[in-house]
Amino acid sequence: MNKAYQILARLRSGLLVFLTHNMALPMLRFVRRPQLFPYTQAQLAAFPAGTLGYDLVHFLHRKNLKLLPHYAKHDIKHILLQYDTTDEGEVCLQCFMLGNGHISFPVAATVLYGFITMPEYWKKFRIAYRRGKASIPIKKWKWFSILEQSTQSLIHKINNDAKN
Repeated sequence: MNKAYQILARLRSGLLVFLTHNMALPMLRFVRRPQLFPYTQAQLAAFPAGTLGYDLVHFLHRKNLKLLPHYAKHDIKHILLQYDTTDEGEVCLQCFMLGNGHISFPVAATVLYGFITMPEYWKKFRIAYRRGKASIPIKKWKWFSILEQSTQSLIHKINNDAKN
C-alpha cells in the first residue's frame, strides 16, 4: 500500500470510530433507552465453555475491548455473524443487518459511510448484504436470553436455516 492510502485509511478509521462511539452511541442511548446488559464480565466468564456468554467475554478480552452495557448486543453480533471489529468488518456487519431487514439510522449511516469511503470493499459489502438476505431474520432475537446457548449452534442457525 502506498503512504497516501495508509493515511487515508487511518483517517477514515478514526472518523468511523468517532462517529459510532462518540456520537451515535450516546445519541442512541438517549433516544432508544436500550435495555441494560444484565451481566458483568465475571458472570460471563462463569458461563460454560462454548456458550455465547462465555465466548463474549473471551472475544472482548482477545480484542482488548471493555464490556459496554449498552453495546454488548453489537459485540454479540460480531461473534455470531463472524465479522471482525475492523472497519471492513463493522460495515460488513451492518450490510448483513440491512440485508436481514434491520433498517435503522445507525445501520444505514454505517453502510452509506462504508460505500462512500471504502470502495475497495464493495464486493465484500455486497456479499454480506446478500448473506443477510439469505439468512433467517435475527432482528427480533432476544439477545441477552441466548447467552446460555451454544455459540456454534447459533452460528449454524444463522448460516444454514432457511428463511420462513
